[in-house]
Amino acid sequence: MKESYKVLLVDDEPNNLKVLQQILKGRFELLFAINGEKALAAAQEHRPDIILLDIMMPGMDGYQVCRHLKQDTATAHIPVIFVTAMSEVEDEARGFDVGAVDYIQKPVSGPIVLRRVQTHLSLVKVEQLDALARAAIEMLGEAGHYNDPYTGEHIWRMAAYSAALARAAGWSPAEVEMMELAAPTHDTGKIGIPHSILKARRALTAEEWEVMKSHSEIGYDILSKSDNPVIKMAAVIARHHHEKWDGTGYPMGLAGEEIPEAARIVAIADVFDALTTKRPYKEPWPLEETLRVMRQAAGSHLDPRLMRVFIEIMPEILRIKADWQ
Repeated sequence: MKESYKVLLVDDEPNNLKVLQQILKGRFELLFAINGEKALAAAQEHRPDIILLDIMMPGMDGYQVCRHLKQDTATAHIPVIFVTAMSEVEDEARGFDVGAVDYIQKPVSGPIVLRRVQTHLSLVKVEQLDALARAAIEMLGEAGHYNDPYTGEHIWRMAAYSAALARAAGWSPAEVEMMELAAPTHDTGKIGIPHSILKARRALTAEEWEVMKSHSEIGYDILSKSDNPVIKMAAVIARHHHEKWDGTGYPMGLAGEEIPEAARIVAIADVFDALTTKRPYKEPWPLEETLRVMRQAAGSHLDPRLMRVFIEIMPEILRIKADWQ
């Protein structure tokens, strides 16, 4: 993650730029522009991490500059703080409408300027870390199925089913988003399974099946190294998505609500997707047959309450399925 951030200061009054320079120097890499056109050019060339922008400038004013920045995909992500003597509510509302994230009143206070800049750069850092975590999670999901003969869109479609079921089961929007990110990593542990077992187009021997089952613990071992809440959920799912409601699953033989709810949700989504899609060893099952078998599995393999919820949201599940097709 970046240690030094670039701050672009834009004001047509050199004295105002000097004041901001005195406040921020030594902490950030500072760039300067004395009008709107030069500000846009500097933003394009140097890609600053944040922009402190005067509003009342000759020619192109701050509102216009901000609007141009937000319309360009290369600079739209850069947070803009207006530094201005304008203090009417309507002025602030207009600034937020064109994409600014904050206002600082002139004459500026050094501690306020520094704190506002640090706050918004912290948000930038959080967004960068979030993007990095998302990318890592997606790669782990793909890696788990890299040598799997039926990878395709399975993990992403199954994640969408899982998110829909979590939402219907009463999870919060933030938890649902975490579920959709975590669910694709459920088979990360297959990285550690020999190809001869993973790609076998025959029934596995008892010894091979024990090796195959170890993927749940391998996945947990890999994912449990992180404190990221999404990856922590992913680790739980990887470990327990083959547990069964009646306690006959693996790796720990948990039963009922001993099984983490996230894993119970993924188990239902995983079974549904496996039955309704083509695999090397089978054609897709009709919906009626799939639901008949899953209803029979409620109370033995699958959580009966969550299965009822899943049936209730079947129109949404079928829409997801159709979207992926």
